[in-house]
Amino acid sequence: MKDNLDSNEKIIEEEAGSYKIISDQKKKKIESIIEKSSKKKTITLRLNANDLERIRVIATDEGMPYQTLISSILHKYINNRFVDKNDILKVSEIMEYNSFNKTKTV
Repeated sequence: MKDNLDSNEKIIEEEAGSYKIISDQKKKKIESIIEKSSKKKTITLRLNANDLERIRVIATDEGMPYQTLISSILHKYINNRFVDKNDILKVSEIMEYNSFNKTKTV
């Protein structure tokens, strides 16, 4: 039977001895958290027509539905994981500039 396992299942098999039994109360709490996190709520959102068209183009390029892209953007933003590409480029340029000046003065 072990031969039919995918890579994730093989990892679970290998690590099974290190797993700990949890109480029913803790199990219910974990299941509740998982259930809440997977619930979706339908909303109505008005967007500028040009913005929506740009979102649809980007979503198509990424190979996903535009609603999924919007949801992903909002999720990253509220979890403080949304990163502006221009900010990263600026930081990168500053670090490169500082690195260059340090080696230049040495």
